[in-house]
Amino acid sequence: MDLRAVPVPRDDEAVKADIAEEIPAIVGYNLRKLRTRRGHSLERLARLSGVSRAMLGQIETGKSAPTISVLWKIATALGVSFATLLASEAERGVVVLSRTKSKVLTSSEGRFQSRALFPFDGERKVEFYELRLAGLHREVAGAHQQGTVENLVVSAGTVEVSVGDSAPRVLSEGDAVLFDADVPHAYRNLGTGEAVLYLVMTYVEEVRV
Repeated sequence: MDLRAVPVPRDDEAVKADIAEEIPAIVGYNLRKLRTRRGHSLERLARLSGVSRAMLGQIETGKSAPTISVLWKIATALGVSFATLLASEAERGVVVLSRTKSKVLTSSEGRFQSRALFPFDGERKVEFYELRLAGLHREVAGAHQQGTVENLVVSAGTVEVSVGDSAPRVLSEGDAVLFDADVPHAYRNLGTGEAVLYLVMTYVEEVRV
């Protein structure tokens, strides 16, 4: 029997590792396409985004896996939705988003995770995410493009949400909040256990392509 013809079962961690390896290449391709389409040099995009030219170059060549905050800065500077930078070939019909094959982005050394609950297949005006915050962690997000609205609901834990200069709001399990996300904002897990939130991101204004 030819052992090479026998499929080898793969565990969830192996699948997740493959997905993680795909992300830098996808982001790099999309970033270069969007940047050149707009006529931006690396230097100009660096000025617009606040991300260094060297880092942008590494991202474009797939040599660096950008954090969530860096991706947001680039997306805002380019005037595109977050998902546009991660878009791959569109899927049609019924699309099942397996947890083991999902694209999970992390920041703050893994203390903050964002999992897209929609396919990265191009421009969208509404995006749906699962967010996970480690115990006592505070995640700061920069201002998104003008007109962006966030709608959050807490599934597990107690989370403090700060938006711009307004007073922080404390949300318990089942509580939801809606706010304009075109100002700096932050999420802080008030408990020692992991907090889970679901986020609907809406781009009110037309997204440029």
